[in-house]
Amino acid sequence: MTEDTIAGLAGAVRTGARTATEICQRALAQLDATEPSLHAFNTVAADRALARAAAIDRHPARWKQAPLAGVPIALKDNLCTRGLRTTASSRILDTFVPPYDATVVERLEAAGAVVVGKTNCDEFAMGSSNENSAYGPARNPWALDRTPGGSSGGSAAAGAAGIAPAARGSDTGGSIPQPAAICGVVGLKPTYGRVSRYGLIAFASSLDQIGPFTRTVRDAALVLSAIAGHDPMDATSEAEPVPPYADALTGDVRGARIGVPRGLVGAGVDREVAQAFDEALASLADRGARLVDVELPHAPYAIPVYYLVATAEASSNLARYDGVRYGMRTPPAAGAGPDLPAMYASTRAQGFGPEVKRRIMLGTYVLSAGYYDAYYLKAQQVRTLILRDYDRAFERVDAVAMPTTPTPAFRLGEHAADPLQMYLGDVFTVSANLAGLPALSVPCGFTAGGLPIGLQLIGRRHDESTLLRVADAYERGTAWWTHRPPIATR
Repeated sequence: MTEDTIAGLAGAVRTGARTATEICQRALAQLDATEPSLHAFNTVAADRALARAAAIDRHPARWKQAPLAGVPIALKDNLCTRGLRTTASSRILDTFVPPYDATVVERLEAAGAVVVGKTNCDEFAMGSSNENSAYGPARNPWALDRTPGGSSGGSAAAGAAGIAPAARGSDTGGSIPQPAAICGVVGLKPTYGRVSRYGLIAFASSLDQIGPFTRTVRDAALVLSAIAGHDPMDATSEAEPVPPYADALTGDVRGARIGVPRGLVGAGVDREVAQAFDEALASLADRGARLVDVELPHAPYAIPVYYLVATAEASSNLARYDGVRYGMRTPPAAGAGPDLPAMYASTRAQGFGPEVKRRIMLGTYVLSAGYYDAYYLKAQQVRTLILRDYDRAFERVDAVAMPTTPTPAFRLGEHAADPLQMYLGDVFTVSANLAGLPALSVPCGFTAGGLPIGLQLIGRRHDESTLLRVADAYERGTAWWTHRPPIATR
């Protein structure tokens, strides 16, 4: 199973060379073997998955044109799935079972995908290490004492471990490219508005986006084609035409202009990460790409801007979890009185974890009277300057390249007492979210200790095709994507 790709599996099912049931069984066997070590899943949907696979096998003609026919897929546990528990890795939603599917889930299943389970993540997608999950952290398949990244750590780990050749994540400040780089897989965050957010449990609504983790760039193109497009259920969904992304994968990168913000990728970048980045740029240049120095003068402000905008929106979005309409309800503490505010306070105090509480408090503060102009409004103004920097860069280049992360995977617990150090790990990823731009991470090397390193490419709005073309050309000239982790099983 670890050697299979989406293109290969779906093609085998469409031609009858393999059955969807056989593929699903192998995926579930790999899940069972690795889950005690990886803890990548919050919920396993084995019976549902096998029933779905059997239904595909009973009506093969119906799936002759399906691009994802019989392909096992893992969903981040903040995407609503009808009849299947959806927790966002939070105690406050521990027993929540949605009555509807997210649009992305509907489109994946319409394309023939088979959902095998819901993956572990940071609570409400707030984190960069998966350590904020109420159910404990997922672990990196390359080194079990290391983080798989976050917030979509479980999805990245499931993909790297060969459980599912496609996994779905959400991205608010790097939660797809960052864990993809750390786990050695491809991760694509589309343009804001390219993929419907209907059914995604909201963190920061002007930043959140949904995208795939895959083994190869071609697989990412296939999945994006299946899930992209306008959705009337999402007011932020854009009515942009969806091109056949796989057609862009010519292997030819000659003449492509790759912007390199060298002033941004200097200080603070691990030596081995910097070396792998330089070698990736050299590989692209050898294949005919042209490297162009660009300036992103406001990019260093992306972290503080992000943690003002994102926390403010989180404060607003998470106000709905009050113990009244759905989810957890906790009686007031003894002596607190029987009133409704006491029940609200008790439910939220016990239902939310420390990081979620931290971000709600930060966001409430920056939106409060007397501080809104000084913090939130100013952050939005600087956000516009960050977008303008990219606009100017894209007048000269087709894509901007930088390391996906400043360091390889760090040890679980290493930054637990220093949230600021954890936040700084998103320095290369948050600006794409603030500007609403597509970003892609592709494996570009390993440290001497065997930890994966990622190359990030950022493109113009709605120009995922160029990112996929450049990344595919790079992937064809290297063998990093073929490496598999030494998965520990018991």
